[in-house]
Amino acid sequence: MNQPLKVIVSGGGTGGHIFPALSIANAIKSLQPDAKILFVGAEGRMEMQRVPAAGYEIIGLPIAGFDRKRLWRNIIVLWKIWKSRRMARRIIKDFQPMVAVGVGGYASGPTLNMAAAMGIPTLIQEQNSFAGVTNKLLAKSAKKICVAYEGMERFFPKEKIMLTGNPVRQALLECKLARAEAVTKLGFNPIRPVVLIIGGSLGARTINESVMDNLQLITDSKVQFIWQTGSYYFEDIKRQLAEKGCPANLKVTDFIQHMDEAYRAADLVISRAGASSISELCLLGKPSILVPSPNVAEDHQTHNAMALVKKDAALLVRDADAREQLIPTALTLASDDVTLKRLGENAKTMGLPDSAQVIAQEVINLCKKS
Repeated sequence: MNQPLKVIVSGGGTGGHIFPALSIANAIKSLQPDAKILFVGAEGRMEMQRVPAAGYEIIGLPIAGFDRKRLWRNIIVLWKIWKSRRMARRIIKDFQPMVAVGVGGYASGPTLNMAAAMGIPTLIQEQNSFAGVTNKLLAKSAKKICVAYEGMERFFPKEKIMLTGNPVRQALLECKLARAEAVTKLGFNPIRPVVLIIGGSLGARTINESVMDNLQLITDSKVQFIWQTGSYYFEDIKRQLAEKGCPANLKVTDFIQHMDEAYRAADLVISRAGASSISELCLLGKPSILVPSPNVAEDHQTHNAMALVKKDAALLVRDADAREQLIPTALTLASDDVTLKRLGENAKTMGLPDSAQVIAQEVINLCKKS
């Protein structure tokens, strides 16, 4: 190929979209170092900070999702979609990409739609086991659809589907510490079980309340807990713990800087069921208790979790039951080595390694055909 690859990557809104997008971009650059990659995201969303921090240029569209509760607001949304489509057309004309990649989220809608209309091949990556609305619409014109779960032909044309898995943060797979070293580094006893509680970078209210409601159970147990509250809830939780007393076997933080070490230390993980989190758990072979968020489109986190539960690779506690059941279930499971081993081994069989490289190669293949 005489000229360098030029690729647009579009999508975002959450870490679950941004991490895979950056992983794919990095993989493209590793295969084709002279490739030029431009990100297109949504104004005011986290990709507008995370992408430049990773060394890539990004342009924001004034796009917004439909408001299903306050329908009158969708007049503004329709105007934003119209404006975003016009901007996307201008971006594509100026950058002249050979292929456009969509990773989900409403920012990818106008970009990939316009790219396809302008004769540019498109590839979409669907991270969840229940396809999102944007990707279902974009699938009609996509050349290739990369998925993380089997059975996705119920959403997409079978001949376009490629089972690739979800790209994850590479650092998670490169931790050199043994479990005992990682546990000791956290200030814990390596002989006792460790449970890692994560609810995303912003946190998960129900998971946090489940911990606060069961402080005495935690205090009375021999299980050790690492608890990432999320930045949104941290100050309030710190205040409550100052009043109630924080158990010695509970370490609290707003954000875990070295997630690779935390995963290595953990015998059990409590998590929401976002696509990226589940992909990480599977690749690392971690037993987990999943608490799907009820506040996501089409309840896709429950579908993600059930894909593991059906293969005996995780337990599920519903959000509505978490305050009563989550911590007692975790305490019982953390001391059950046989079940932990079985869940972890089954999760590992569902992990698809090298996802970013596989998707990147497909992007390059599409560029060569364009």
